[in-house]
Amino acid sequence: MIERSGKATHQETRAHNSRLVLGTIYDRGPISRAALARSTGLTRTTVSDVVSDLIRDGLTREVGRGPSTGGKAPILLAFADDARHLVGLDLGESVFRGAIVDLRGEICSAIEVAVDDRDGNQALERVFSLVDQLLARADRPILGIGIGTAGLIDTTIGTVLEAVNLDWHGLPLGALLQARTGLPVYVTNDSRATALAEHVFGGQRASNLVVVKVGEGIGAGLILGGRLFQGDGFGAGEIGHTTVRPDGDACRCGRLGCLETVASTRAILGQLASHGISRLPDAVAALEAGDPLVRDVVVAAGRQLGLAVAWLIGVLNVERIVLVGSAAEFGEPWLSAVRETMWASALGLLADGTTLEIGRPHADGVVLGATALLMTRELGLNLTGLPDAGLEGAVAGESESDDLEISA
Repeated sequence: MIERSGKATHQETRAHNSRLVLGTIYDRGPISRAALARSTGLTRTTVSDVVSDLIRDGLTREVGRGPSTGGKAPILLAFADDARHLVGLDLGESVFRGAIVDLRGEICSAIEVAVDDRDGNQALERVFSLVDQLLARADRPILGIGIGTAGLIDTTIGTVLEAVNLDWHGLPLGALLQARTGLPVYVTNDSRATALAEHVFGGQRASNLVVVKVGEGIGAGLILGGRLFQGDGFGAGEIGHTTVRPDGDACRCGRLGCLETVASTRAILGQLASHGISRLPDAVAALEAGDPLVRDVVVAAGRQLGLAVAWLIGVLNVERIVLVGSAAEFGEPWLSAVRETMWASALGLLADGTTLEIGRPHADGVVLGATALLMTRELGLNLTGLPDAGLEGAVAGESESDDLEISA
């Protein structure tokens, strides 16, 4: 937020006010101009000017009149969900999934491409092909491209610093796609993308949220103060590659005994393979049927994850933690193991104040999170819960009534 120091330029002030108004319409619409002024703290004249620009750009539209409070019924404004389309990609371990998404997170069209090798160049060509196919399907102006992928990502320039599963090291993925398409491109880690999806599209927003994604690998996405936290080296949340057993199994990162080797879906299925269970649906079915061996393996993995969750509570003291990913299909036995270990391992007062839950299943969580990043960056939406106060305070003596609307 721009401080009220008087040093902000006119352009900066106007951009800030536009973000503030657009974000409020996005979250609270349909809403009148007068209600916008009250909610944002901006003057009605400023709100009217901003709204005129948003209507001109197609991002906001008038949708009829609201109830009268005694005078003329106010004109209501709504966010134009279909004004732009976004391209989102989930570069998963075995499947690349891409989708055309509207500004409210609705999937308009989706494509999947199998990835059956670990050749970095071939994987990149598959990304290019997937984007080309999606762009050919779009029937609205494209805002840009958002990408979620495993690995360590420099989101400021869209470079994949390291993605072991795709054999990418120092790959300027964002720059390559931007040069190919001419569109803005944003790249982020898949766990952070999942956290953004939960924060932006998951309902009521809280200022702080941790989403732990447990699948082939393990990672956490951190929303702190309403913003995605990535750390000084873009590695915040890389808990999957923290050693928990120094003499344990080799990890894909080259170290021994990482959390991923004992608590991921890959680790669970690896332990069950010698008993004839190598597919996740089969393991889930066996667990539901009461197979004691499967239950023991799943519970043990949940306990290991519970220790990691306790670390997060001790460091961050975030009150809401959501578990997502393929391991969440193990349901209540797995969740209970995570929760019980969390309670036993974290400071009691902090653990008691923490809500731990399994997130809603959504195959497109990474896609939606990547497009949420794109949307917030390109449109400047301030999606941090309740809007901040604007640069201007309300003018003294202004009426609070919606009846005194200002036309665009």
